Amino acid sequence: MTWWGWMVIGAVLLGAELVAIDLQFYLVFLGISAALVGLAGMLGLAMPEWAQWAAFATLSLISFFTFRKSLYEKIRGGAVGFRENLSGDSINIREDITVGSESRVEFRGTKWTVRNIGNDTISAGSRARVVKAEGLTLHVKAE
Repeated sequence: MTWWGWMVIGAVLLGAELVAIDLQFYLVFLGISAALVGLAGMLGLAMPEWAQWAAFATLSLISFFTFRKSLYEKIRGGAVGFRENLSGDSINIREDITVGSESRVEFRGTKWTVRNIGNDTISAGSRARVVKAEGLTLHVKAE
């Protein structure tokens, strides 16, 4: 493939990620890798097509595993609630939750599933303490 073909692919991938869709920076690193292969060709580094594709794949994988997660967390990490520790927070319980059972509550503007992991039933109208969060499930105990 010609060097400018790689540059066009890189620009399309970068533009798609930055303007149209959010795929957690996967397309950004594919676009950068394509642009780097195009840049190598533009600078006169002649490679057969299989070597171009191998370089593209290698650069993409290296950038995914070394830069993507840290860059994504730096950029998206400023969002309220992102990776925030909920342990120790207090929740209002609207219905009785027996030991080991679950219910739905609204907490911080979002519907959560709460699971009673304590030794006592949590009665409606009382408060519960968050022990840990797993996804959108809060493990709680009576206060």
